[in-house]
Amino acid sequence: MNTKIYYTLTDESPFLATQSLLPIVRGFAKAADIDVETKNISLPGRILAAFGKASDDLDFLGKLTLEPDANIIKLPNISASVPQLKAAIAELQKNGFDVPDYPDAPANDEEKAIRAKYDKVKGSAVNPVLRQGNSDRRAPKAVKNFARNNPHSNGNWNTSVKTHVASMDADDFYGNEKSITMADADTFKIEFVNEAGEVTELRAAKPLLKGEIIDATVMRMASLEKFIANAMAEAKAKGLLFSVHLKATMMKVSDPVLFGAFVRVFFKDVFTKYADLFKELGIDANNGLGDLYKRLEGNAHEAEVKAAIDAALAAGPDLAMVDSAKGVTNLHVPSDVIIDASMPAMIRNSGCMWNKEGKLQETIACIPDRCYAGIYDETIEFCKQNGAFDPKTMGTVPNVGLMAQGAEEYGSHDKTFVAKGKGVIRAVNSKGEVLLQQNVEAGDIFRMCQAKDAPVRDWVKLAVTRARLSNTPAIFWLDPERAHDREIQKKVEAYLPEHDLNGLDIKIMSPRKAIVETMKRAKAGLDTIGVTGNVMRDYLTDLFPILEVGTSAKMLSIVPLMAGGGLYETGAGGSAPKQVQQFLAENYLRWDSLGEYFALVPAFEQVALKDGNKKAKVLADTLDEANGKILEFNRTPARKIGELDNRGSHFYLALYWSEALAAQKDDAELAAKFAPVAKALAENEQKIVAAFAAEQGKPADIGGYYLPKADLLKKWMRPVAEFNAVIDAL
Repeated sequence: MNTKIYYTLTDESPFLATQSLLPIVRGFAKAADIDVETKNISLPGRILAAFGKASDDLDFLGKLTLEPDANIIKLPNISASVPQLKAAIAELQKNGFDVPDYPDAPANDEEKAIRAKYDKVKGSAVNPVLRQGNSDRRAPKAVKNFARNNPHSNGNWNTSVKTHVASMDADDFYGNEKSITMADADTFKIEFVNEAGEVTELRAAKPLLKGEIIDATVMRMASLEKFIANAMAEAKAKGLLFSVHLKATMMKVSDPVLFGAFVRVFFKDVFTKYADLFKELGIDANNGLGDLYKRLEGNAHEAEVKAAIDAALAAGPDLAMVDSAKGVTNLHVPSDVIIDASMPAMIRNSGCMWNKEGKLQETIACIPDRCYAGIYDETIEFCKQNGAFDPKTMGTVPNVGLMAQGAEEYGSHDKTFVAKGKGVIRAVNSKGEVLLQQNVEAGDIFRMCQAKDAPVRDWVKLAVTRARLSNTPAIFWLDPERAHDREIQKKVEAYLPEHDLNGLDIKIMSPRKAIVETMKRAKAGLDTIGVTGNVMRDYLTDLFPILEVGTSAKMLSIVPLMAGGGLYETGAGGSAPKQVQQFLAENYLRWDSLGEYFALVPAFEQVALKDGNKKAKVLADTLDEANGKILEFNRTPARKIGELDNRGSHFYLALYWSEALAAQKDDAELAAKFAPVAKALAENEQKIVAAFAAEQGKPADIGGYYLPKADLLKKWMRPVAEFNAVIDAL
């Protein structure tokens, strides 16, 4: 019986790349009796599944992660903001799919039900379902060595740089957090109690496990708005760009509201003057300036409102830009500026972002909540004092991240609410006793999160295992000033003695101290494992890889599932939209599939280990060898047209992999099968590479952004007949 590896179909440039890479992977895997089956977890796929128009592949994979033989390759997917969700819905409707419009303000039970289905699709809908294990993420040695031999620039830093992080000093999630550990199993529901004592249930009762940590905190909107106004004034006075850095995709309930506050305050006079018109047009600041412009189109007041917006832009501080040439600002779309990608990019650019003239300018980086802002603040200050990091000499920072079973904030969406009025939002147990509560005013954001005991215990075990295997110091990043972290630390201190710590260097430090210690060691060429919670895992596995190797797309990301299987995550999708734009304009795709190449190695190794499939081990070993050659000979996609792109890189993967299989001595059958493949590809190398290059430079119509057409995808992503013939014959 054939073994299955499940390969996810996602969105944007990873999806385009899959059309070229997957036939190669399937052809090679077939030689070891391994089926590579696709499951669609893309944004349009999730929308169609929500309304019964397609199979629910995310649900299938979620159940699979609880099986000991799960083997999943997970590519980056869209964590949709509302504007992205609406755009995908419109494209599906245009293509004849009967899905309803997204109701901004549900007026009846039917619309509320529709909205509930869409709310399950948007934001971080995929990761909490699939991540049923903790994260082990690091730069492969081949990638690290390549970066050392081909160093990128991390900018020019000195003490004269004025860029800095601005955060609230009170009334944020960090300052208001309360946390407890459950002594016994129970249930909890979330209620709002208004000033009159009337109780409204916000979320029905759900179970809590013994030993589970729960938190409750609140962001006070009035204080946030004062902070924004003060940061704007400071940016204006000091001649700095004004920029905001949030995670309005993953944090799909709270961060769009934070983003909306920035839009409202920056354009305060506009929103005040045209309040009635904006209400009539259904304009929501949370959706950004771009949505506002779209809803104004054709309105009698369009020119007048646009002039008022232009006046606000002129009167305020210079605003950081996403696309200077097109006039797209930092406040246009909530999903355009994602903190884990935007902050490292800014640090690589000497602490600068792009201004409206298309030039780099120093900035105030607004990260209102202090939970994680400190790590960026310390990084910027470290670079000012010590200069830019040198990829030729700096150490590496692997990460062991707590994320299993929806641990921490990314699992909090169903427990985040915007207060409708003054009162109390509280968590109540099965006996009606209040577990946690927060006083709220209208507009305040209440948030809870959970971390079960078993994932924390597994996280500690994984950290000790990684420290032992790599003989590397490990630091648990836990803040004694934060309620949640204090509860986590109690568990860490209880579970560490379960392991042999002899000869290991394992510390617990606050995030600010931990990142300074880690940066000092990295500057000295020393490695340090960061052992962090879920959100900081996300941020650090972009920050350090981008400084170390120039990208987070080349990381090896292994999630040992707690049930025994494996989830192998690939790359990072932050640049995917711009890559698609370039592809559509120039038929040049610079998505780097190296993450997929690396993820496939442990996926094949898992098959070999669990099924005793010796051919799978040969596939893994030879793929690993091919990956080394991809880097050694720089066969990854370049950034500009005229050079090797994603499809050309796939050709070289097939060439080097088949050559390694033909040369290996462990399996004569595989060697015999792939010898003619290697010969055919090598003999036609120049012809095939030239044919790929000849395709570049012309617009590529794929029939849709969210839902490309299959025949057009094949035309553009597999354009070279000589190469296709070899692969299709496998």
